[in-house]
Amino acid sequence: MSFASTEPKSSNQAKTWTWKGFPISYQTQGKTGPAVVLVHGFGASWGHWRKNIPILGETCRCYAIDLIGFGASAKPTPGVEIEYTFETWGQQVADFCREVVGTPAFLVGNSIGCLVTMQAAVDNPEIALGVASINFSLRLLHDRKLAQLPWYRRWGAPMMQRILANKLIGNLFFQQLAKPKVVRKILLQAYRRPEAVTDELIEIIMKPAFDVGAAEIFLAFTRYSSGPLPEDLLPKLACPAIILWGTEDPWEPFTLAQEFAKIPTVEKFIPLEGLGHCPQDEAPEIVNPILQVWIWQHTSG
Repeated sequence: MSFASTEPKSSNQAKTWTWKGFPISYQTQGKTGPAVVLVHGFGASWGHWRKNIPILGETCRCYAIDLIGFGASAKPTPGVEIEYTFETWGQQVADFCREVVGTPAFLVGNSIGCLVTMQAAVDNPEIALGVASINFSLRLLHDRKLAQLPWYRRWGAPMMQRILANKLIGNLFFQQLAKPKVVRKILLQAYRRPEAVTDELIEIIMKPAFDVGAAEIFLAFTRYSSGPLPEDLLPKLACPAIILWGTEDPWEPFTLAQEFAKIPTVEKFIPLEGLGHCPQDEAPEIVNPILQVWIWQHTSG
C-alpha cells in the first residue's frame, strides 16, 4: 500500500449535521476505505486537522468534527441547555458515527479530544475500530489528582476556579485571552516548531472566540474538575489503541505519559521527538504516515 502524498490539498466547504436540535460543523474527504473520525482539543476545531484530512482522505473516508461548544458548532448555554462533559461529547461522536459516517470508525483525538474518543469507544464499543490518542490531556487539575498533592499545593487551582466563576471577572479574563497576540504566545509555548504557528492557525483558534456563548463555555470547562481520567478509560477499551506523544509537550509531560504504555490495551506508545502538544498540526508529515499504517494494519486483516 502506497502513502506517497505528504502535502495537503484544498479542503471542501464544511458541512452541517443536526444533533439534539443543534447544528454541528464537520469536514469530510475521501469516499472509499475505512472510516476515520478526527476530534480536536480544547479551544480548537476541525480546522486543526486541515493538514491531515486530505492525506488520510486519500485512503480513508475521513471526517473531522467540531465538538458542540467549539468551532462553528452550536454553543448552547452550559448547565442550562447542555452539560459540557466528556460523556456528552463522547455521545456526540458516537451518534455522528451512526448517523453521518454510517459505519464503525477509527477514532483519532488530540488533547481533550483523546478523552472524548476514549469515552465514545468505552460507552459505545460497536462504533470504534480503534482509538489513536495524540498527546491526550492528563487532567492534572482533576479533583482526584489534586487530592494526591501535599495540602499546600492543593489550593491554587480551586481558588482560581472560584475567582473565574465570578461572571464579570471570568469574562474579563476571557477577553484578555481572546487576542491574537496572546493566542500566538500560547501556541508558541505549545509548539516546538515556531514556523507552524501561522496566521491561518491563529485565525482558526480566534474566530469561534467571538461567537455568542464562547466565553461561558470556556469558563465552564475551567471549572470541570471531575469526570473520567485517561487511566480510567484506556483499560476499558475493547478496540486497538495507540498513543502518539510529542516529547517536548510543555503542558502534558512526556515523563508522566510514558506510564500509559504499560496499560495492556495500548498496542504502541510512539514518542515523537522534539514535538509539542499538537504534533498532527506541527509535523503532519510524521503523524499522517503513522496513522495511515496503523489504520491499514487493522483493516487489511
